[in-house]
Amino acid sequence: MKWYYILILSCLLFSNCESSKNEDIEEKPRTVWTAEEAWDWYNDQTWKVGANFNPAYSVNQLEFWMDETWDAEAIKRELQWASDIGMNVMRVYLHNLLWQHEKEEFINHLDEYLSIADSYDVKTIFVLLDDVWHPNPFYGKQLDPIPHVHNSRWVQAPGAAVLINVEHHDVLYPYINGVISRYANDDRVVMWDLYNEPDNVSPQTGELAGKAYYSLELLKKVVRWAHSAQPSQPITIGIWRGDINHWGNLDSLPSIDSFMVTHSDIVSFHAYDGSLEDVKEKINQLKNYGKPMICTEYLARGRGNTFQSLLPLFRDENIWAINWGLVSGKTQTIYPWESWNIKYTSEPDIWHHDIFRKDGTPYDQEEVDLIRNITSN
Repeated sequence: MKWYYILILSCLLFSNCESSKNEDIEEKPRTVWTAEEAWDWYNDQTWKVGANFNPAYSVNQLEFWMDETWDAEAIKRELQWASDIGMNVMRVYLHNLLWQHEKEEFINHLDEYLSIADSYDVKTIFVLLDDVWHPNPFYGKQLDPIPHVHNSRWVQAPGAAVLINVEHHDVLYPYINGVISRYANDDRVVMWDLYNEPDNVSPQTGELAGKAYYSLELLKKVVRWAHSAQPSQPITIGIWRGDINHWGNLDSLPSIDSFMVTHSDIVSFHAYDGSLEDVKEKINQLKNYGKPMICTEYLARGRGNTFQSLLPLFRDENIWAINWGLVSGKTQTIYPWESWNIKYTSEPDIWHHDIFRKDGTPYDQEEVDLIRNITSN
């Protein structure tokens, strides 16, 4: 029977060796999609029209999700209004401080939100980081809005303290990888927008010097962490600034913008331009990359940037269209950006962003009729 024990011992040793080998091999992360892969995915999707969604009750992305302020009924009500006019996607901002301070509640709210949105056939694009407005976010009760000021309490993610500490960017890894991993194969999440407007500087709120360097260093890591989560959905980082005549030439772009474009599975962009011809030029420039496109922010009525001018263009070009704002609320984005410098005392005659008042009444019935008609054809 000696041979029997030798065989068992050999099998055990081989099994242990194989187990060790497998444990030492890291799963190969996914890479940026080729144009062919991107179009294969995009052509399987329906045309998407929607809004950047922050409920009227929340002054920023923290108040949206915190357990103390979470309001599922308000979210249901507002998403129903969006669904009723044919919208089928929402771009939704998250924040790393929520993962850090109330991870379990945050995840529960993400699950609940996705269930609510899905009940209205609304897909979700999650935005994980943001370089816009206040650079010093804090967890806890948020400040009340400054009266009549556009996005007066919106906060950056992760904010200056983390951004400038390059050697400790890894504190964000559990948040980035954790959120994406959880929904990596969830078809309710249609796309990941990793970092909104990297290197945007808000002089009204105070900014750190050399922000472009820090933002690019962080963005490189975030893309790597996102790939390690193996998402089945596409990844994007939207281009938003600079000379639009150079958008289609990587050599003419700042380093961070070039990185954004080349590391996006689907090319996304912002279009607050007052001229329809300028938006057309952006689109023509971005066609050079050979990938599908989505517009993740537009609508600045006072500039002539309207649903009437842009939605037909986006439909004809097969570009998903996601305007800023759904319901007028504590972010006060019905006021223009200039409200930081020009004093307003009452509602502007021309709303900058948003579609509905808090009671569900449209700001402009003609706009709502257009959205409903264009999404039903």
